[in-house]
Amino acid sequence: MIARLALRYLLVFAIVLALLSAGAYVFMSREYLALLQPAIGTPEAAVAYRKAMTAVLLTILSFDLPLLAIVGGASWLLARSSLAPLIAAREREREFAADAAHRLRSPLATIAAVSQAAKPDAPERYAQDFDTITQAALDASQTVGELLTLSRPAVSRLLQLEPVDVAVLARSISKEFEARAAQRGLAIDNRAQSAIVNGDEHRLRELLRNLLENALRHARTRIVVDSHKNGRSVDLIVSNDGEAVDGAYRERIFERAVSADAQGSGLGLALVKWIARAHEGDAFVRDGQAGGAEFVVRLPSIEE
Repeated sequence: MIARLALRYLLVFAIVLALLSAGAYVFMSREYLALLQPAIGTPEAAVAYRKAMTAVLLTILSFDLPLLAIVGGASWLLARSSLAPLIAAREREREFAADAAHRLRSPLATIAAVSQAAKPDAPERYAQDFDTITQAALDASQTVGELLTLSRPAVSRLLQLEPVDVAVLARSISKEFEARAAQRGLAIDNRAQSAIVNGDEHRLRELLRNLLENALRHARTRIVVDSHKNGRSVDLIVSNDGEAVDGAYRERIFERAVSADAQGSGLGLALVKWIARAHEGDAFVRDGQAGGAEFVVRLPSIEE
């Protein structure tokens, strides 16, 4: 982040400096031409002109190059000082999320356990209430776990990596969602092709579940799950025939607490992005070939 901002500062300065230097060179060229005008057609004058302009160019470069180095260092310092509050705030946010997640997990587990323990002795009319309490506590605990994950950097050392066939995972997770999809009048079309990645199977299952949860909320009639080799990468794709995602919204949709509707927590797609990046890949959304939205997770493949 600091390097990108520093490069932008330096690029702006370099463009301005290049324009000024070009202007100075053209000005000196015209001055020398005016001085040599009476004899400009002679070989001696042409040689003298070339030597003079070479000297001018070297003089300009002798000033420009050290100046670029100085401004480059100054750009780095300026970018670091400008972003320091933002970086510190982000770090505090991560620490808060991690601390809150750790502190909330135990009470939520206690609520779920006590609710289930009390259910057998409770009057029958309260049994459903205890089930509701238990499910709410479990859902909250899952959200806390997602927050804890997102508070950590997306690096591969947090994963348990092994060769994984994404087609096998896609078929397995698709079957989990078939009943729910049928209840909503949706069909799940699985077209996944065998492709091996060096992945964390548990995390990749989580990624696929989040993509299918998102597709269930937005699809009109069908969801397509696909996977295939793409050069040295593997594309894992979940598309739906609902509304396409607006171009200006395509990056923000993977941020925490950003949800396209009131049903989601705003963490599912953020977790998809985190898992993809932890696998040294990426996640993005684009227009589907037949309309709707197409969510793509691109992961490095293992050469067979």
